[in-house]
Amino acid sequence: MSKNADKDQIRARLEQLRCHFTWKLLIEDTELPDLENRVFDQIEFLDTKFNVGIHNLLAYVKHLTGQNKEALQSLKDAEDLIQTEHAGQSDMSRLVNWGNYAWLYYHMGRLPEAQIYLDKVETTCKKFASPSCYTLESPEMDSEEGWALLKCGGKNYERAKACFKKALEVDPENPEFNTGYAIVMYRLDGFNKTPQADKAYCLQPLERAVRLNPENAYIKALLALKLQDFGEQAEGEKYIEKALTSGSSQTYVFRYAAKFYRRKGSIDKALQLLKTALQATPSSSFLHHQIGLCYRAQVIQIKKAANWQPRGQDRETINRIRELAISHFEFALEQKPTFDIAYIHLADMYIEAGDYTKAEDIYQKMFSMTSLEDEKLQELYLHHGRYQEFQRKSEVRAMIYYLKAIKIEKPTFVRDKSITCLEKLVLKKLRRNAEDIESLSILGFIHKLKEEINEALECYEQALRLANEKSVRHVP
Repeated sequence: MSKNADKDQIRARLEQLRCHFTWKLLIEDTELPDLENRVFDQIEFLDTKFNVGIHNLLAYVKHLTGQNKEALQSLKDAEDLIQTEHAGQSDMSRLVNWGNYAWLYYHMGRLPEAQIYLDKVETTCKKFASPSCYTLESPEMDSEEGWALLKCGGKNYERAKACFKKALEVDPENPEFNTGYAIVMYRLDGFNKTPQADKAYCLQPLERAVRLNPENAYIKALLALKLQDFGEQAEGEKYIEKALTSGSSQTYVFRYAAKFYRRKGSIDKALQLLKTALQATPSSSFLHHQIGLCYRAQVIQIKKAANWQPRGQDRETINRIRELAISHFEFALEQKPTFDIAYIHLADMYIEAGDYTKAEDIYQKMFSMTSLEDEKLQELYLHHGRYQEFQRKSEVRAMIYYLKAIKIEKPTFVRDKSITCLEKLVLKKLRRNAEDIESLSILGFIHKLKEEINEALECYEQALRLANEKSVRHVP
């Protein structure tokens, strides 16, 4: 058999494996440095029983960045963990690791070694009576895939949810599967920002994960934030305090405790926690973004106390804090160029500084990003609409962007807010000119969206009547 035919046969077998190389993880090239940093942080600072998968993911990321030798070492680290932490378990726990080995050796041109690991997978699949020589269906494999998808960002969350859900159907009391499912539900809930969030849908997975993992401080911190979302701040703070005193995963707990206290209004406490965490993970885009948000909140606090007209010392303090916010947002974006919400917050700070050129540059950069999810596009259009209305004083362009946000029909808080902003703007225009046909038509559209059919018809009929009268007046 020729070398090429042999290589093609091995490739065909590799395609059947369940591992990081076949899971179609959606990762942009610009995200790889930040992903690698986050993986390193998790290995060093997150106390978890589920660390084999993160070493496997690191190996895949190393391969994507052309570091195959280092990737092999990461796979060896995962293998060592399996030996020490999962000794006595079946070979099933090794399948992902072996699959990654096989793919990596294939890419390195070391086909005999790739075949060795394919043989290991085949032997195990036969042992468990799998109908496929190289694919084994099991909840453990589903969970491994779920963790990998979860770590690789928002575009992968729905698939991660499906993986954990599938694993839980087989083993509903499994602590690892419940932890993964709870985290992905937390992320999806924050990601989608639906207007009518189901409390049980959001909270139950976190509460279940806390019950099954009583030592996991990280999950307690996420539960605290979700309770805060539903107005149960006092109950949430109890979990934050438990998480902070547990001694487990403190670098991660500090991140989410800081977010909790910032939203509570305890900005100084939040900053203290974030700066402590930053000492351990100085390149964290998440931490720099959160610090920027704290400084932004301080700017708002000072302006509010000064009745939105800060002067003298207040103005100087605002200028200094604003520059700190800008520097942290910019650093976060250097680390993670796809950090969409950080762009919006940076644009907000440039608007606060009166630097509309830089703000506009950021908006245009975001408009050129092809990977934005619908929810993020809605948020971008809303922010740009408000910028056009209040800073650029362009009501026409503001309406265009509010409508763009609304026409993305996914139900979210941002879409509802865009409808409200557009309604306020057209009502203001109609107070100035009750015969503004375009504003009447848009108001009819808004009533239609709100299922106020009679009001919608009234606006459309009035607009049509005015348009007819206008055309009659122009007849020679």
